Amino acid sequence: MAISVVMPALEMAQETGKLVSWKKKSGEQVKKGEMLLEVETDKAVVEIEAASDGILGGVTAKEGDVVPVGQTIAWLLKPGEQPPTNVAAAQTGRKMDSAPAAAAAAAAPVAPEPASAAGAKISPKARRLAREHGVDIAKLRGSGPGGEILAEDIMKASASAAAPAAPAAATARPTSAPPAPSSGPPEAVSSIGRIMAERTTQSWTTVPHFFVARDVDATALNAMREGLIPVIEKSHGVKITHTDVMVSAVARALKQFPRMNGSWVNNAVSLNADINVALAMAVENAVVTAVIRNADKLPLGAIAKQRKELAERAKANKLQPADISGATFTISNLGMFGVDAFTAIIVPPQAGILAVGAIADRVVAVDGMIGIRPMVTLTLSSDHRIIDGARAAQFMQEVVGTLSDPGKWLA
Repeated sequence: MAISVVMPALEMAQETGKLVSWKKKSGEQVKKGEMLLEVETDKAVVEIEAASDGILGGVTAKEGDVVPVGQTIAWLLKPGEQPPTNVAAAQTGRKMDSAPAAAAAAAAPVAPEPASAAGAKISPKARRLAREHGVDIAKLRGSGPGGEILAEDIMKASASAAAPAAPAAATARPTSAPPAPSSGPPEAVSSIGRIMAERTTQSWTTVPHFFVARDVDATALNAMREGLIPVIEKSHGVKITHTDVMVSAVARALKQFPRMNGSWVNNAVSLNADINVALAMAVENAVVTAVIRNADKLPLGAIAKQRKELAERAKANKLQPADISGATFTISNLGMFGVDAFTAIIVPPQAGILAVGAIADRVVAVDGMIGIRPMVTLTLSSDHRIIDGARAAQFMQEVVGTLSDPGKWLA
């Protein structure tokens, strides 16, 4: 029996994926577990394994196509077997746009999209955005074919509703606008970068962020790390970093404050059973978030080893689906670039993200005297729908207490 190869869903709210490359050619034998294709999402390029043995055939998507999640793009066949003609015919000749937003609107699934309350069709992405932004689709006329409501229609309606009415005087425009400054040719943006821009804009404009910052004396943290470097190198073959200690400290604090480990889903708070800490990692022209699963249950050496392996796969564009999915909280560390402090944008539906600055000597008060201590600034961004100021402050107090006396908790 023919086994369908579909565009996989690698993360929450993913609607399309870009086919980067086929690892096998049409007509070539494929073994279960072999790398079959590469897919690009807004977070990473991920290699997908074959789910079964078979001969690759009935390929309907080429490299560079943006395909809706769940759509069949090929088949794994037995010798002499042909791909199902009804599915193949339904997808033959379908032109995929290179932009995810356009693909979600233009490349609809085979089954027709149900009509909206106003009688017009609406794309899946537009329907999701309408729920998130509280837009009444019954009052909209879509700009898509046949009046279909698209994602951009929802965003325009949301922006119009949020914008205050401008005074009449402010609407006046000069008869001639000054010439725009000259600029060079536009810089090409990868699909990862393009979707990342869309997601961060959506988060910043729809999630009620608030921020809590603390300065931490890293004297004990530095001493503990130096002492554990040779021990963990011997046991796990990896050099422990400050980020590894941060992951462990944050994971333990999340266990004490489960609401900070929660998510905002369908206008309600959902508490996650697992503590999966994502690390923001810079790769070429983008940032990916790789996940250390069940971080609260792992010793420091295991965290350090996973972090190193994830970083290596991220740089080589070899992240697997499990590497980028299921995060419940994120850490972004820019200390290695000499950044003293910064605020980070939340990754929905997570409750928060912790921004970590550089550890550097500062002049501080020590027992009523002037002293010099290695200090680091932590800034927590929180979703006010999930967490309030007092709980965010208590969470930060727990993290700071752990880092101030790490030998007691993290050894």
